[in-house]
Amino acid sequence: MKEFTIGPNDAGQRLDRWIAKTLPLLPAPLAQKYIRLKRVKVNGKGSKRDVRLQKGDVLQLYINDEFFEKPTRENAFLSVFKPQLDILYEDGDIMLLNKRPGMVVHPDDQERVNTLITHVQAYLYQKKEWSPYRENSFAPALCNRIDRNTGGIVIAAKTAEALRVMNQKIRDRELQKLYLCVVHGTMKPREGQLKGYILKDEDKAQVKVFDHPVPGGKTAVTLYRTLEARNGLSLVECDLITGRTHQIRAQFAAAGHPLLGDGKYGRERDDKRFDRKFQALYSYKLRFAFTTDAGCLEHLNGREWTVENVDFVEEYFPRGDQD
Repeated sequence: MKEFTIGPNDAGQRLDRWIAKTLPLLPAPLAQKYIRLKRVKVNGKGSKRDVRLQKGDVLQLYINDEFFEKPTRENAFLSVFKPQLDILYEDGDIMLLNKRPGMVVHPDDQERVNTLITHVQAYLYQKKEWSPYRENSFAPALCNRIDRNTGGIVIAAKTAEALRVMNQKIRDRELQKLYLCVVHGTMKPREGQLKGYILKDEDKAQVKVFDHPVPGGKTAVTLYRTLEARNGLSLVECDLITGRTHQIRAQFAAAGHPLLGDGKYGRERDDKRFDRKFQALYSYKLRFAFTTDAGCLEHLNGREWTVENVDFVEEYFPRGDQD
């Protein structure tokens, strides 16, 4: 229990608004619940959320200590009341999550709370599977990342051993990740390989593709297969042989077929008629193909998960409406 005395600067405020200001980590719905349960007392008595506080009022808060902490990136999960996760698979070691476009995977300068890892931590904390307040606690972590406006499967590790094994399997390329994208025009040939050299421009936060080796450039190889083509667009499946920054987006743009909606590498004039605000790109299929022992994750070997409903497939290539 913590006790506060209302001073002249806080006099006249509603109780619920004072709590929101004093405990920024406490989700508003949870604060309302605590008020109803009389875990917030004003002068020794339960109160209503809209009561106006007076100078000299004594507030007693029977609320968990962690909600009194100063907000940081590490404790942002506390302010998530209802984690928003699309869980494809979960066991005691890992979670497979379908990240929707628009959500960042980790906190950045623009977003601290509404991130994928924050929702994962809030979910496991509320399930009582994890708490950072336990001694030597391992913080759940993501094994791969996806750009804010790209959707797809993200792997989260619940344990240190699962993180170690999965990261090694990713480095050894014992996972296959397939992407779907929509590009302008028709690829020729309809199935093939895009190979080049990617050079990162840190100042512009984008990459350039070259057809010859350049200093600082890295080899980039993408296998592709056209699934459908109609109305000036093609639905393409991609298999990344290498995993470079913006690889799919940059390589298809360099080939003359930028992704639909790609504001960084695409053609705005072509995107306007389709009313697409961000790139049509989705990491939609994940297959585990371990060639060496996987320890605690061996049970995943040979298994595959697919996101069945990808928004742009239904929008631009609806079933039953093929050429």
